[in-house]
Amino acid sequence: MKTYGYARVSSTDQDLTIQREALIKAGCDMVREEKASGTSRNGRAELEALLTFMRSGDTLMVTRIDRLARSIADLAGIVRELETMGVALKATEQPIDTSTPAGRAFLQMLGVFAEFETAIRRERQLEGIAKAKAEGAYKGRKPTIQTNEVRKLSAEGLGGTEIAKRLGIGRASVYRILGQTAG
Repeated sequence: MKTYGYARVSSTDQDLTIQREALIKAGCDMVREEKASGTSRNGRAELEALLTFMRSGDTLMVTRIDRLARSIADLAGIVRELETMGVALKATEQPIDTSTPAGRAFLQMLGVFAEFETAIRRERQLEGIAKAKAEGAYKGRKPTIQTNEVRKLSAEGLGGTEIAKRLGIGRASVYRILGQTAG
C-alpha cells in the first residue's frame, strides 16, 4: 500500500513547491505534479497516470480538494473511480479521508463550495467584460484579416481561392468578407 501525492496549479507561472513539500512531509511515496486547469480532466496527464497505476489499498493525497477538481461532476467522477479501485483519497489541509464516512461527507461539501467559487469567479469575469464593453474599453480581438485587401483583390478579378492563397487565409474568410460587401 503506497501513498501517492498529486500537486496541481492552473498556470505555468505558478509554483508547485509548497504543495510538493507538504505532500512529501505527509509521507507520500511519490508525488506527481502538473500545471493544468482543474476545471476538467482533459489535458491532465499526471492525474491520468496516477489513476492508471494506483492499486487497491493505495491512497491518493492532495493538499486541498480544489487541486484535484474544480467541478462537483469531475470530483464525483474521480472519487467514484478511486472507490471502484479501492483507493482512498486524503487531503493534507482539509479533514478529507474517503475511507471514513465523515471524511466522505466533508469531501462532498467542499466539492459543492469549489464549484460555487468557480461559478462566482466566472460571473465576475463576465460582469467585468460587459462593463468594459459598455465603456468602450473592450473591443475584442484585433482583426487579423485585412478586409480592404480582400476587397481590392476581388475588384481586380481574382477568385476566392486565389485571394485566400495570396493572403494566407481561409477561403471561408474571403467569402465571408465578400458576402458582407454584397449586402
